[in-house]
Order: sequence, then structure tokens, then C-alpha cells
Amino acid sequence: MGKLIAYLVSLAVAGIVALAFAPRDALSVTDSALNTERMQINGLLNLRDRQLAVGERGAILLSDDQGRTWQQATVEPQRNLSLTGITALTAAHLVAVGQDGWIVRSTDGGSTWQEVQYDAEAGEPLLGAWAASDEQVFVFGSYGRFYRSDDGGQHWQAEAVDVDRSHLNAMDGDREGRRLVVGEQGLVLRSSDHGQHWHALPKFYNGSLFGVARLSADSWVAYGMRGHVFVTHDFGSHWQGVDTGSLQPLYGHVQLPDHAGVLIVGAGSSWVRLDGQGKLLGSGRHPGLGTLTSAMVMQDGQVRVAGERGVMQATGNSVATVGKEGLVHDKH
Repeated sequence: MGKLIAYLVSLAVAGIVALAFAPRDALSVTDSALNTERMQINGLLNLRDRQLAVGERGAILLSDDQGRTWQQATVEPQRNLSLTGITALTAAHLVAVGQDGWIVRSTDGGSTWQEVQYDAEAGEPLLGAWAASDEQVFVFGSYGRFYRSDDGGQHWQAEAVDVDRSHLNAMDGDREGRRLVVGEQGLVLRSSDHGQHWHALPKFYNGSLFGVARLSADSWVAYGMRGHVFVTHDFGSHWQGVDTGSLQPLYGHVQLPDHAGVLIVGAGSSWVRLDGQGKLLGSGRHPGLGTLTSAMVMQDGQVRVAGERGVMQATGNSVATVGKEGLVHDKH
């Protein structure tokens, strides 16, 4: 517990991490559909026919009706630690990560999960996961922790990256081997050879970067503290800032269908919409939704968002649509 408190103090400026680890009231979990509005959710995953969410106290939720109702998945052993990220190698093979280096794996589309790694001694959290293929997956987190699995998440090996114990927050890439990792104090790592070698790019921002999204082979987006968004059109060699008109930290994103760009969400119910070239189309807030950590596009084109108030349901003003003009509208 002492290690966790010290970690939270050291990351006071990193709101998304603090949210992920903040103490919450005990969950009331039954075998019936869950009320997700009281849960801290840190990550969403859409498998088309199934949606998943991970969050506080080891909660992994799944929905088979496009997010209208949610059930609790089985996690063995259940350590009641916050889960911070989730990724899919295939529709059946999934990996989620969290506090104390906790890694859990599913081979049945998220219904049941088994622990594959746990390090209570270090007491250092993993903050994200990214699947490169149906066999290779990376996880990463605090103090430069970076692991790779080449067998679908069954076994893991540490990757040496020269980041001076900086926290690694997010990763994205493509099948051709181009990859970017972003972290605290403007850290950006780049690889052009499927992650075999990593190079730190010259810093273009001194604040923490919480997310990165690939728009095309050359165009990428990075975002983080104080509403800062940056776009590159040469795979990270040069970056330009995007004036979002907001000072709210940005924590998560969803890439929109048909190469329509990206929707980024963050604190204060804030959102930023960029087109497929990284041009700003709009920004604003959804009053009453609290801090948002993640989003996903459903089959009907609606956007589900999640964060400190759980997964937003298809009622009231909690579902949004993305308009052609780039605005995000409440759907009543």
C-alpha cells in the first residue's frame, strides 16, 4: 500500500493514472446485468459482436447487445487491482493489464480470464497494451517497463528501452512495422522495424503525452496534458501543434470508421475531433459526463464513452453521434 501511495503522489499531474488507482466504494456485483454508472472504467474494446470494458478492482465487463447491458467476466485469480488497458490479438485472444505488473489473458473472447504475470514486490503498474498481430503483443507502463510476447500473451520478456525510467503511456503502430510509444515529459519512441529497435525523438513538448493514434503510414496524432494535440505527417520527424481551444487533459481516443479521423476524449467531459489528415474539425464538452478515459464506435455509428462514471448507456444524453461537420451531438 505504501508503494501505491508513493506512486500516486509522484504522478499527481497524470490525472488518468490517478483516476485508475483512486480508491472507490466496493462494487456490488451479481450474476445479473450490472449498473456500470458507478464504476471507474479505464479502457474500452469493441470486438463488433462483443464490447468489453476494464477498470477498478479488477473489473472486466462484457456486453453482447451493443453496450445496452453489461455482465462481469470471470478473472482467476481476482486480485481486485485496477486494470488500466485492454487489447485484442484476435476476436478470441485478449490481453488486459493493470497495477502491480498484472497481466491477464483470455482465449474465449473475454468471458474468462487467467493471470499470466503479477509482480506485487515491484508495486509498479502497467498502463497499456497493444497487439501487433495475432501472436505478438506489447505491454508497457511505469518507470519504463516494457514487455513483449510472441506467443499470444502466454509468456513475456522484458524489452530494453532507454527512457531513464520514464512512464510509458500509450502505443500504436501498423502491420508494416512502424510504431510509436508516448509517455511522460514529451517522450516519444519510434521504431521502423517491428519494435526491434527504438529511438527517442527530439522533444517537441515538455508535458505528459497520454495517447497516440496512427492515421496513415506517415500521419500520426499525439495528445496529452492541457488539451495539447500534435500531428506529424512524416512519421514523427516533425510535429505541429493543433489549437483545440481547451486546457483539459486528453486521455483516450477512438479511430472513426472509413478513415474519417479520430475522436479524442478527456477531463471535464471534453472532446476533440480530427479528420483523417489530422485537421481539427471541432472540439467541445459533454456536460455531466465527468472525466472520460475512452470511447468506441458501435455498429449503428453511435459513440459510447467511458470514464469515472462508468460506461455511458444508450439512454438520456449519454450516447453521442459524430456528425460530418465534426461536432459530437447528444442523442436523446
